[in-house]
Amino acid sequence: MSEVLNHKQVGQKITRMAFEIYERNLHSTGVVFAGITGMGATLAHLLASELRKISPIAVEEIEVVLDKMSVSTSEIELTKALDLNGKTVILVDDVLNTGKTLVYAMKPFLEHEIYKMEIAVLVNRSHGLFPVRPDYTGYELATTLSEHIRVDFSDNKYSVHLH
Repeated sequence: MSEVLNHKQVGQKITRMAFEIYERNLHSTGVVFAGITGMGATLAHLLASELRKISPIAVEEIEVVLDKMSVSTSEIELTKALDLNGKTVILVDDVLNTGKTLVYAMKPFLEHEIYKMEIAVLVNRSHGLFPVRPDYTGYELATTLSEHIRVDFSDNKYSVHLH
């Protein structure tokens, strides 16, 4: 297992992504970070916290709860009810591999009149099987299908490993 990004580098990626989000949403009525269960929800919280530091934009957070191991048959729920009308929803996950999880995670938002939906990922592996491309990417990493990426946000010590 080899470290791809250390704590400082992950922090820098999150800060840069937050500035990009701010730049592209200057005139938004509000941004909702929708983190996918697990590391996606943690990354969404970190991005939201960083955006709050640098921007006057109204920021809200919600978690998209689903089973990543059987996403096509899983119930997909939002952790709370929010008024999403006219807002930008940023769907967040730690790693984009095939795009399948992100496609299914979009489903609950189709029932709302959101302004737009964007995607943010810390690592993009570019093995797209679904037509999903991130708007915000922390790190592009070419990998083989047999390799795995592990993102760790535990104990305020961030890292990304390839194994």
